[in-house]
Amino acid sequence: MAPVVLIDDAGKVWHRLWSVRLAILSAILSACEFGMQYLAPAHANGSFAAAAFFVSLASGVARIVAQPALWTTKDPQ
Repeated sequence: MAPVVLIDDAGKVWHRLWSVRLAILSAILSACEFGMQYLAPAHANGSFAAAAFFVSLASGVARIVAQPALWTTKDPQ
C-alpha cells in the first residue's frame, strides 16, 4: 500500500476544496438534526439527517473529482 501523500500547499487551498466544504456542511446539518430534537421536538422529522446524508455522499464524490482551477491559479505572493 502506498504511503499517504499530502498536498504541498494544503494550508493555502483547503478552504477551496469542495469535499471540505461539503463535509463541513454535512456536519452542520447533522448538528441541526441533533439539536432539533431538543429545541423543537415536534418538528424533528429527520429532514436534516436526510440532507446530511446526501451532502455527505456529495462530499465523497467531490473528493475524487479533480479541481483543476486549484492548481492553475497563480499565488499573488
